[in-house]
Amino acid sequence: MSVKIRLARIGAKKQAAYRVVVAEEHSKRDGRIVEKIGHYDPRTDPPTVVLNEERTKYWLGVGARPTDALGPILKRAGITDKYVKMHTARKSKSAAAEEAKPADKPAEAPTA
Repeated sequence: MSVKIRLARIGAKKQAAYRVVVAEEHSKRDGRIVEKIGHYDPRTDPPTVVLNEERTKYWLGVGARPTDALGPILKRAGITDKYVKMHTARKSKSAAAEEAKPADKPAEAPTA
């Protein structure tokens, strides 16, 4: 079964904070997790992001896919943008078009 790196909500009503967790793809949002690798608090200014970078890179390396919401958080925490793009679960329409654009145009031979 595939695993995802995603946010699990904690905190009281209207006081949301999140754990960054590795969980099986089909488990509930706050359900069974494989490993807790950090936390995220969007209510502070700037938002607080604490990640175990070693474990995050390990899970990305073995095939865990970050969710769409977690991509920018990983980027802000210092995980490289290229690594996140390569392993993101779904690609936006603009990202898919950007990848297809260079492939559509054939290489032109230089004229002398």
